[in-house]
Amino acid sequence: MTEALTLAPEDNLFQLFSVDLLQKPLIKINGRIVQVVGLVAESQGPDVRVGDLCHICFRDGSHELDAEVVGFREDRVLLMPLGALQEVGPGCDVVSTNRPLEVPVGDALLGRVLDGLGNPIDDKGPIAASDFYPLYATPPHPLRRKMVDTPLSVGVHVIDGMLTLGKGQRIGIFAGSGVGKSTLMGMMARYTTADVNVISLVGERGREVREFIERDLGPEGLKRSVLVIATSDQPALIRLKSAMTATAIAEYFRDQGKDVLLMMDTITRVARAQREIGLAIGEPPATRGYTPSVFEMLPRLLERAGAGEVGSITGIYTVLVDGDDMNEPVADTVRGILDGHIVLSRRIAARNFYPAVSVLDSVSRVMPALVSREHLEAAGRVRDLLATYAESEDLINIGAYKSGSNMRVDWALANMEDVRNFLSQRVEDPTSFEETDKRLLSLAPYPNQQSKGE
Repeated sequence: MTEALTLAPEDNLFQLFSVDLLQKPLIKINGRIVQVVGLVAESQGPDVRVGDLCHICFRDGSHELDAEVVGFREDRVLLMPLGALQEVGPGCDVVSTNRPLEVPVGDALLGRVLDGLGNPIDDKGPIAASDFYPLYATPPHPLRRKMVDTPLSVGVHVIDGMLTLGKGQRIGIFAGSGVGKSTLMGMMARYTTADVNVISLVGERGREVREFIERDLGPEGLKRSVLVIATSDQPALIRLKSAMTATAIAEYFRDQGKDVLLMMDTITRVARAQREIGLAIGEPPATRGYTPSVFEMLPRLLERAGAGEVGSITGIYTVLVDGDDMNEPVADTVRGILDGHIVLSRRIAARNFYPAVSVLDSVSRVMPALVSREHLEAAGRVRDLLATYAESEDLINIGAYKSGSNMRVDWALANMEDVRNFLSQRVEDPTSFEETDKRLLSLAPYPNQQSKGE
């Protein structure tokens, strides 16, 4: 039974209803799909902003397809669906949620495997979220970030000893395909001293996802990790959002005061996903086919990692270099943003030497602020030895070098085997930072206290 509206003599009927209409609209105006071209659906309305989440309602009323507003063309809204477009056609209703995409967060995420939008895909049931974090967030204020002055051990000799990482640092692993990036990531996730791992696999082959979880990461690494997976067959927008989702989850744990290790494999496929989106909405290709939005997106994403006012996110981003070209556009841009780079060499990997890190081509820009003077000097001696050996390697291999001809080459030859044993490591052999430091200090002393310049 409807309650009757009782008016006092002094009430103004028009004024009552006009105020109610202003505060609570009776009609919600939806949009309507008018065209679908390639990856983009165009709609007439609704009233939205870039980044808003919308629902495309199929005409039979069976279900809905989520889509994000990625731009505008004249009076039309450009929508990028978060799924397949097969059943979308002219006349489908578009309903705005008036909010951007968010990801559920909480301690219940630990040990779980999620899709690119934060939904569980590991058949372990729903996740009890304690909060929601936006996929797009502002990086920490540059003057409020903590200094990167504390080392973060990852249990790998060559990195802890020669390319020491700090809590809140961001570093890239640059490599072509098939040189051991995933194996190295699995080692670091298992043996790191970070509180939480957040691992993002972007554009990965479906076959390799389970292999990485069970073989490279293992139960020990999984129980304190959150995995965000977007395989290569998924839409470009899902692949891009998976990187944002992983970063948002890392931000949640950082805000809880924890030290987070965020690993993303690979940032190159994130850039390619952004390129697909940019080309689909009409952006002109700029550098080697990459659109301007790619080079605008990369610093916004990478700057979100780092030390905050509380907690830290140590970011490790793999970069898949085309044809082993370390100067291709994405690699060159990322290298300029990050705080160092680790180069994996196909030539070293071909010798069955793992991890296949090229020490002479790699650098950690914050290492001098993290380690003792003795550690830094020992790492310098090893670099000196590797450079000296590399200069004379051809002569040594063909037997043309005569012992005693050059004191520095003799020194390099005498210590090379110990250095190789230090730089190589089996997957199942973790080493603490203290043990690595002790081994490094014992390596390759200069003969007769000879200085480096002599």
